[in-house]
Amino acid sequence: MAGGEALRKFVAPEIVFGEGALELSGRFSRNLGGRRILVVSDPGVIAAGWTEKARKSLEEANLSVVVYENVRSNPSTASVMEGASVFVREQCDMILAVGGGSPMDCAKAIGAVVSNEQHVLEFEGVDNVSLPPPPLVCVPTTAGSAADVSQFAIITDEVRKVKFAIISKTMVPDVALIDPRTTLTMEKSLTVATGMDALTHAVEAYVSDASSPLTDLHALETVRLVARHLPGAAAELDNLEHRRGMMLASLYAGLAFSNAGLGMVHALAHSLGGALDLPHGECNALLLRHGCAANYSAVPERFARILQAFKEGESMASMSPVAPTPPEKVLEELVARVGVLGDISGIAVRLRDFGLRREDIPRIARFAYQDPCLLTNPRHMDAAELEEVLHGAW
Repeated sequence: MAGGEALRKFVAPEIVFGEGALELSGRFSRNLGGRRILVVSDPGVIAAGWTEKARKSLEEANLSVVVYENVRSNPSTASVMEGASVFVREQCDMILAVGGGSPMDCAKAIGAVVSNEQHVLEFEGVDNVSLPPPPLVCVPTTAGSAADVSQFAIITDEVRKVKFAIISKTMVPDVALIDPRTTLTMEKSLTVATGMDALTHAVEAYVSDASSPLTDLHALETVRLVARHLPGAAAELDNLEHRRGMMLASLYAGLAFSNAGLGMVHALAHSLGGALDLPHGECNALLLRHGCAANYSAVPERFARILQAFKEGESMASMSPVAPTPPEKVLEELVARVGVLGDISGIAVRLRDFGLRREDIPRIARFAYQDPCLLTNPRHMDAAELEEVLHGAW
């Protein structure tokens, strides 16, 4: 049962949170012994100016800088291997990731390849990274992936057309420098998609078979923060209070799912994202309501608590009391709230709107069934049952 009394461990990096954290890139890189830093970023983050701010901080600390920016929205095995070659050729000794989940996941995988001298595909699964990577500092510029605090790295295999997970304590960065200002340049659709990713992390971690009191408190606070701040962040893109709230939500959700695991929504999202090259947050935004419905019967009391946290977040501004929802109405109300949030920016509401063909559903379900995220789902599901969920979302 989720949240049982089994032994649990909790891993996290050193975390610095607040405006100005970005400018500490040089200090923390130097403290970790870095001299020549591989900065992993992407063209969008570079255009926004955040990579240059990090570079300036590194150079002010008298550190050499090499920038690797060939990172797609879904980082590929080719990008990882190319980045690792750059690290070795340029004789770098540590990595600084500046960006959303894609640069951070790519940076994690580059480190594993460099230290273990293996192809990135050999790390697929749980605890398959033998040697720790070089020191890694992460500066997230989106509020959702939480790759800056998690032991997950998600990479796309272009040959199989599927995303695979690398799950290992060695994937936890050494330092996360979390600066809410970096999210001010996100457009509305990305703001909502990454926010829904954080919400999905929280929901799946809270109902996970590996949840614990240590992860529950982070998961429920994430739900409150998303309910309180995501609509405001989407409506006022330059509102730093809402941006700060969503950055906290991403952080808390990352601490929750990194230690409690995820579930069927992420398993399906990885499979869909790999097959169709779709943004991860948008896949989660579409699938979360269907995941709640499919898993509700396994842990109804947990979903009731999630709904209560949702309502508490909505009422934070007025500080009005929140009445419990009748059990027969919990799923309906929760799915409705998830749907309203996901629809804020016009994210597709059906899988066919993403270009998924009905005949592709069995293949998507087969890959999802092999995803390690499914191991902690509160309800055992086989490939045929995952197909049913996909058909319902199609």
